[in-house]
Amino acid sequence: MDSCYFAVTKPSSSSSAILNFQGVSSVGVRSSQKSLRATPSQLCWPFSRPNKKYQNLVYRRTSQNLSFKTFKGPILAEAGKQGWDLGRFLETLYFFNGPPSPAKFFESLIEKLTGPSPSTPVNSMDSSGITLVTGATGGVGRRVVDVLRNKRLHVRVLVRNEEKARRMLGEDVDLVVGDVTKSNTLLPEYFKGVTSVINAVSVIVGPKEGDTPDRAKYSQGIKFFEPEVANCLPILEQIKGDSPEMVEHIGMKNLINVVKENVGLRTGKLVFGYEGNSFKELPWGALDDVVMGGVSQSTFQIDLTGGENGGPTGLFKGVVTTANNGGFASIRTKNFSEPENLSAYDGLELRLKGDGRRYKLIVRISRDWDAVGYTLSFDTVEGWQSVRLPFSSLRPIFRARTVLDAPPFNPSQIMSLQLMFSKFESDGKLNPTFKEGPFELPVSCIRAYLKDPITPRFIHVSSAGVTRPERPGIDLSKQPPAVRLNKELGFILTFKLKGEDEIRESGIPYTIVRPCALTEEPAGADLIFDQGDNITGKISREEVARICVAALKSPYACDKTFEVKSVIPFSEPFTVDPENPPPEKDYNEYFKTLKDGITGKESLEKTPIPV
Repeated sequence: MDSCYFAVTKPSSSSSAILNFQGVSSVGVRSSQKSLRATPSQLCWPFSRPNKKYQNLVYRRTSQNLSFKTFKGPILAEAGKQGWDLGRFLETLYFFNGPPSPAKFFESLIEKLTGPSPSTPVNSMDSSGITLVTGATGGVGRRVVDVLRNKRLHVRVLVRNEEKARRMLGEDVDLVVGDVTKSNTLLPEYFKGVTSVINAVSVIVGPKEGDTPDRAKYSQGIKFFEPEVANCLPILEQIKGDSPEMVEHIGMKNLINVVKENVGLRTGKLVFGYEGNSFKELPWGALDDVVMGGVSQSTFQIDLTGGENGGPTGLFKGVVTTANNGGFASIRTKNFSEPENLSAYDGLELRLKGDGRRYKLIVRISRDWDAVGYTLSFDTVEGWQSVRLPFSSLRPIFRARTVLDAPPFNPSQIMSLQLMFSKFESDGKLNPTFKEGPFELPVSCIRAYLKDPITPRFIHVSSAGVTRPERPGIDLSKQPPAVRLNKELGFILTFKLKGEDEIRESGIPYTIVRPCALTEEPAGADLIFDQGDNITGKISREEVARICVAALKSPYACDKTFEVKSVIPFSEPFTVDPENPPPEKDYNEYFKTLKDGITGKESLEKTPIPV
């Protein structure tokens, strides 16, 4: 047998078909107008290079219960048109779908060519994301939870003691159990959907002789921060539980390592290509109009010297033609083994060398071969440029038509990417820059980005005084006990400062709040924000919680470190008239006064500013 022809088959609901090409020197498709022929070698190569693993594949029919129909559709070449490359068509199927089931695929293809089919449903997520609160049962942490809930924001708490947390925060709280000092308890699934963190974890300091059930000594502890009182007291406090090193430094490292993939980095996340010394590979393959009977061709390759400044780049190139009613060439990735979660970011940025033409980016969030593609066209100019494509601008397109009832795009479930040069836009529109012939689009990298202005993603409650124990020339007698007793309390402030440095070096947009002595007083007093770690005083825990939540939405608070206290002196209690509460503060007015790069560490090698 030196040749064979096959008809498109439509199996019954309980059967499938696989074609047998064994012993065949060529394979053809016959229609009433024309026959096409391809050699078995064309059918066996998986995509762009030979692979011996697949040379001896035998396709056998697995069921006899088939309903045969001959298809006379436009995928076959007609007289006067260019010959259609069946081998390349099947190679394309093989590359993206593995060993094909012809019956299943051709049935899908017939449906595509003869009529519409419903788009694949896509599950969407809460677009606002989740704010994770750590240390949620502490004095500041539980108030942070309350503030977030009052603003109707989705909050999740990370706690060590579930029973205590549910008793304190309610049975309906979104809760995960873990300990920042033990990295193996911080499971990745805890942090899915988390786009921001407020960290109120702190080492526990308590009275040596214990406290009363209602923590009266703890609540009255503020008096020990008054210098005139504290100077006359013996060491009455000690560390309870884990050491400052484990909680404030090691714990911070563990927390940052597990959340940084979710909350986003200022520099973005590399999805594909070359960026500095980094390279991220993706399994690109050509997906051209051959799947619709056309003859356009494209390829993707790595050009080691064709990039910006002579570096490496990916290269999408090919020849596009409208013959056989075609008109597009594209490259598409295989489905990722696990969805790419880019929910922390605002879009994709392509670094490319434009040619003045308009291209498309298509992002899919379904594993299905033929599903809704979230699409955005973009124009290029001559030369190297960065093109930002916001997720919010992606449009759901299915078979070149907008899907009006499609679910919102879900950036946490990205399954594949596709770059396309096409004659067609969508909904009957044409690409105004389209022209037939060769094209080249070097793409050095694709990265997820955070839009400007960037807001903090990690809010950390630290402490005033963290740079003072080692500051030269400081008068310790005028400092709070935590500064004077840093060594006796396990170097508590030293390790708090190390924890701060871990945040500043992480690449996560952050705010570090350094409250002075914390009180149980209500919020509402006038505040003083300062930088350089020089002030002493007191501040309400409730006020600190409000500041933390406000910082999440403020670009003025991003990458800032500051101290805060109220204007009320230690000796005066602060109260609020419930019938006439103070107005809510616009914390942005305070954040606007803050400067970059001031941490107090700059004073460690200088003469300190008098307190």
